[in-house]
Amino acid sequence: MRDFDLLQPVSVSEAAHMLADLGDECRVIAGGTALMLAMRQRMLTPTHLVSLGMLQSLKGIDYDETRGLRIGALTLHAEVARSPIVQMHYPMLASMAARVANPQVRNQGTIGGNLCYADPATDPPGCLMALDAEVVVTGTQGDRVMGIEEFLIDYYTTALAPDELLSEIRIAPPEPGTTGVYSRFLRTAAEHRPLASVAASARRSGRGCHFIRIAVGASTPIPLRLRRAEAFLAESEVTSDRLSEAADIVAADIEPVSDQRGAAEYRRDMVRVVARRTLLELFGLHHDEEGARP
Repeated sequence: MRDFDLLQPVSVSEAAHMLADLGDECRVIAGGTALMLAMRQRMLTPTHLVSLGMLQSLKGIDYDETRGLRIGALTLHAEVARSPIVQMHYPMLASMAARVANPQVRNQGTIGGNLCYADPATDPPGCLMALDAEVVVTGTQGDRVMGIEEFLIDYYTTALAPDELLSEIRIAPPEPGTTGVYSRFLRTAAEHRPLASVAASARRSGRGCHFIRIAVGASTPIPLRLRRAEAFLAESEVTSDRLSEAADIVAADIEPVSDQRGAAEYRRDMVRVVARRTLLELFGLHHDEEGARP
């Protein structure tokens, strides 16, 4: 690892101006779980790190019945997982956060840092997409609000401008009857990064589906909303066969990556299995498949 200067701004505005002044020579550090590894491997060699550790305004979780959930960008994954607010109003989000990586990462890594790193094989982005979350980014010109789909552009690439940092995540209050399920497939029990993940959030009554959002992650360059499958299920009476057809649509509509962790068609097959299991669980139906490890 090469030498660097550590800067500690005392306000978000000061941090944004530091980023504007230093440009490509600096990186933001929050939890640092991914950044420090990249620096040790000399994949990144910044001359300056802008630490956000002193910015209390970027921490914490609060909920309002009108505005919904606010999660500060510096909130730890473990804090999201154990938050009574998140567990009560967004149990899918709490369940996902409790499974991110490993205990060390969950107790050091931040949810905002995770989104900004934009690793395609991680858990929060797809789950937040299924919850229709928005992010607030702050720069020298003020705040911008955008959806997760707009924020995530490509492999390890976000819509952040050079002078901007992510300040908070917002999720609207859930409508009555809304439930959600987040599922993932790991190749082995020792692996911490999912090969495929599916998140689904629906407003339903019994077997009736009034509205649904489905997002696939880990197997694609960025998480994807599967709108054709959503339209197929919306305003319908759900059955096991219909959910199986929806899972087939999900698998058909993605363009999976192919790498040393898994070939594209293998990932497509696993997305199909995980999607079906996720949808069956979401609607309280039985599944009898074998092979996918949640």
